[in-house]
Amino acid sequence: MHSQSYEQGSTNFSAPKKYDANTTTRILFIFDDSFSMFGKWGNGTKIDVSKKLMGEFLDSLQNTPKLQLALRCYGHQTPFKPNRNCQDTKLEVPFDGAFINCKKIKDRINRLQPTGTTPIAYSLGESANDFPPCDNCRNIVILITDGIEECDGDPCAVSLALQKKGVFLRPFIIGVGLDVKFADVFGCMGKFYDVSNEANFKQVMKLVFIEAISQTTVQVNLLDTYKKPSETDVTMTFYNQKTGEVKYNYLHTLNHRGNPDTLVLDPDVTYKMVVHTIPPQVKENIVLQKGKHNIIPLDAPQGYLNLQTDGPIVYKSLQCMVRKNAEEKTLNVQEFATTEKYITGKYDLEILSLPRIKLPNIEIKQSSTNVIKIPSAGIISINKGNLGYGSVYLENGKKLEWVCNLIEGQQTEVFYLQPGNYRVEFRLKTQLESEKTVEKKFTIESNKTTAISLF
Repeated sequence: MHSQSYEQGSTNFSAPKKYDANTTTRILFIFDDSFSMFGKWGNGTKIDVSKKLMGEFLDSLQNTPKLQLALRCYGHQTPFKPNRNCQDTKLEVPFDGAFINCKKIKDRINRLQPTGTTPIAYSLGESANDFPPCDNCRNIVILITDGIEECDGDPCAVSLALQKKGVFLRPFIIGVGLDVKFADVFGCMGKFYDVSNEANFKQVMKLVFIEAISQTTVQVNLLDTYKKPSETDVTMTFYNQKTGEVKYNYLHTLNHRGNPDTLVLDPDVTYKMVVHTIPPQVKENIVLQKGKHNIIPLDAPQGYLNLQTDGPIVYKSLQCMVRKNAEEKTLNVQEFATTEKYITGKYDLEILSLPRIKLPNIEIKQSSTNVIKIPSAGIISINKGNLGYGSVYLENGKKLEWVCNLIEGQQTEVFYLQPGNYRVEFRLKTQLESEKTVEKKFTIESNKTTAISLF
């Protein structure tokens, strides 16, 4: 029978870390020494076989650099009968370098005598205190057990909570002679491996260690029109594809050699990546190869849109709504006198001047800047003499186009208008006859002020 691994879902770490070559990996072994470890397994008992194989495994780790080890045991201090002790757990060997602690852990395991019960949830909870503060450490838990929770605790909830707090990464659970039906029980805690004999145990321990110690790196290639990874300086969000939770946020960059920067991500998650260009670019169902360098390509060719007025900027604030060509959704509201990056393609612009200016099919090309210029505004000052109702209209050939309404409660108003010929229609609030409407025509020129009176 071959070893099998099982996993369910994942978690959202509270503070994702970017590991590097100086990162120390800390592995806490949580070792089951409950009474059931006296059970028969292969040519011996579970406890004897586990001691032997753990000893051999520890010997192989002794010279591993940047590795610290610790040992917590449970079910080893209080007899199972007459009353089980559901707090029977203890940190037996605190963290230290592998060269020192391999022997200490091996010696302590060899002295263990199974006596008690199986308080897995409580032991996991207590393990949060086993990891001293460290700014550049990867914290790993490897739980070795032959049974499930016996103290009414919820190991899955405890594991999830500690992962969310960033205490440790997703645990590894090694089932010693367990029935495969317990896969679902442990799958929610972390990654479960079922081992059925000594050979399986050796293989699984080696596999788990390689997975725990090896960094899974990621390089995101944001491709331009020519399929070169030249695009950069945008934020990337990595979501858990299954749960929708945010796992990581990074601002993409190119290193000093001009290559996309390398990230270290949790390999036990299927990702959805959103690159926050305008509009966003998305890649779904990203599965990483563990312990390897992964390259994620994504088309993100970009160019620039620059908005200007032809002359001094009279407007206090002038904005432009940007939409994809023939679509209603607004992608961005860009200020004039600014430059913004957009994915290459065609866009429709609606400039929030008075009157509004609509420019369809504006093209953004790779690494090029499309400069859009509109005339500078002119100013109209309207003195109404008293309160009343009215509107401003643009003369567009034979048609009048509404521009804006006058404010009923103001006697004087100032507007910034695009050059053109206009009319204002106004009636005093006290005059209830339409024939009393006052009409004035005026012309607006860029950077000039015009004043009119409606009385």
